[in-house]
Amino acid sequence: MAATPYEPAFEEGDLQRLVDALFKDAKRVEKRDVLSLADAFDVGPRAREIVESLPAGSYNRVRLTTQLNSTITAHGWTLALGLLE
Repeated sequence: MAATPYEPAFEEGDLQRLVDALFKDAKRVEKRDVLSLADAFDVGPRAREIVESLPAGSYNRVRLTTQLNSTITAHGWTLALGLLE
């Protein structure tokens, strides 16, 4: 059986766009900010699950991307969602 080429999920890039928008003018964001913007961006279901899994709190960009990347990796969705910068 031949291997099928990797096809990214339709939501690949959703989280990176979300992070970029969150920190366009802010140094810190709250979980509620992340959830609100995820709703506004209408992110896909996997991206939404990742965002909802965030612990409550305040995040700078590095802490937020580290937390999101950890959850993406734990779910095994790295190929589908990509890792964040």
